Amino acid sequence: MKSAHILVLDRDTSRREAAVQALRAAGQLPVVVPDAPEAARALDVPGLDLLLIDLSLPELDPAGLRRLLQPTEPGAPDTLEAAERRHIARALEFTGGNKRRTAHLLGIARSTLLSKVRKYGLDTLVLKVDE
Repeated sequence: MKSAHILVLDRDTSRREAAVQALRAAGQLPVVVPDAPEAARALDVPGLDLLLIDLSLPELDPAGLRRLLQPTEPGAPDTLEAAERRHIARALEFTGGNKRRTAHLLGIARSTLLSKVRKYGLDTLVLKVDE
């Protein structure tokens, strides 16, 4: 089964951590965000596959969330950014979060990898082994 990037937003710390542990144990890639505004920013980053959100959050705008989640074109191919995000996430997962090894594996400079990790919000996906 393909790993999915799953956005996790829940104020209840124990419930959020339980969800993250269960997702990781199932081979998924949870992206944890602290609040609804950060979740909205994360939705702008291509490559998220699923959402796990506490819909009772007071600052969550369900109508805005629906608009963000509307597919622009059914069956449209992934954007290059979405494919790149998934590829980098898989490489980081493969190396156990070692950014030097990941950069070498991908054939890019470590500084380029760090820039892309920040750009795609992947720094929460893996253990920071070499930083």
